[in-house]
Amino acid sequence: MPEQMTLPRSTATPDAEYASPRVRRLREDLSLALRAAAHHGLSEGVCNHFSVLLPGAQDRYLINPRGLHWSEIGPNDIVLIDVHGNVLAGRHRVEPTALFIHGAIHRITGHAVVLHCHMPYATALTLTVDRALDPTLSQNAMRYMNRIAIDGTYNGLALDDAEGERIANAMAGKDIAFLANHGVVVAGATIAHAYDDLYYLERACLHQVIAQSTGRPLVPVDAALAARVAAQIQGEREQSDLFFDALRRLLPPAG
Repeated sequence: MPEQMTLPRSTATPDAEYASPRVRRLREDLSLALRAAAHHGLSEGVCNHFSVLLPGAQDRYLINPRGLHWSEIGPNDIVLIDVHGNVLAGRHRVEPTALFIHGAIHRITGHAVVLHCHMPYATALTLTVDRALDPTLSQNAMRYMNRIAIDGTYNGLALDDAEGERIANAMAGKDIAFLANHGVVVAGATIAHAYDDLYYLERACLHQVIAQSTGRPLVPVDAALAARVAAQIQGEREQSDLFFDALRRLLPPAG
């Protein structure tokens, strides 16, 4: 396991930290991302998980609770836990696989935001021999050029540290992971940017699946051109923030 930097723990109590303005804003943003995912058809029952590290921390993060549909989650439903799965603040339980997958990815990769779901078209591609999106096809797909990791081995439910660590290590420095026969992980520095990537990842996968369903040969672009388009998109993330601001206006608060 890669050695992780240890940052000083906050001197505030977990309840006080949970109620602080900056953590309150993170809870608002995380619950908005969950409601947006439900709105966009990316959620699945009451399963799957979105999480974000607390500012300046490597050992504490916020995550959605067990048993609530994403459309009904508000900021007061978000749970604060540590990387070992201990609930520090919040009124709900956390689903076990969330503890192992998210705790390991935060701890090993250092990504601040981790979004994991079984969204339909991206998951469909994890069932194919290629296991993932082709980033040289649509313009939406090109933004993921050189960012995709493929975990080609399905190993059952993530119910122990070893499985969470295996998934985290499979990401190998990438921020998008296609998990064979399972779903996807999208990681990022902010909730707005990660959610934008999640949304457009599903759109790109939808376009690829529809194109493949025609039975006609697909026409990719040159890999160098795809990489240039990726750099153009990643170099200007204001659009991601504007999209998230629009979702804040459009989707009603909950809780």
